[in-house]
Amino acid sequence: MVERINKKRPITLNQIEEAWYEGTSRVRNQHYHESRYHFINLHSFFHGVGTVELRGFNGTLHAGEIRAYIVLALAMNHQALTQKSASSKKPQTDNPKFSMRTWLNRIGLIGDEFKNCREHFCKHLEGSAAWRFPKAA
Repeated sequence: MVERINKKRPITLNQIEEAWYEGTSRVRNQHYHESRYHFINLHSFFHGVGTVELRGFNGTLHAGEIRAYIVLALAMNHQALTQKSASSKKPQTDNPKFSMRTWLNRIGLIGDEFKNCREHFCKHLEGSAAWRFPKAA
């Protein structure tokens, strides 16, 4: 999707819609369109109630995790509204915990206020959150 957007440089909402549905079935007005079942669902925005749905979170009753998911969704939406462009360049993945921490900081989850959110998103990842490369012994 990002590559298609960068290639076509859409200006209007209709052009973004064309990029979203490219490569999928042409019957866009059906309620259960195949494009609904991705992390981000723009089908509901284009042909539903005008909402953007994020469908990539696990079910939980843990209040801290629920708060972290909500804060992440708000931060990603804020970045989407304020960022001027997107990159299709693959990020480094040699240290997933460091990558996640730096991305969370980049989207605005900085400081003690968001410490709990960062902990929830990094707790199951491998590596060091502080250093990209392990220190030489």
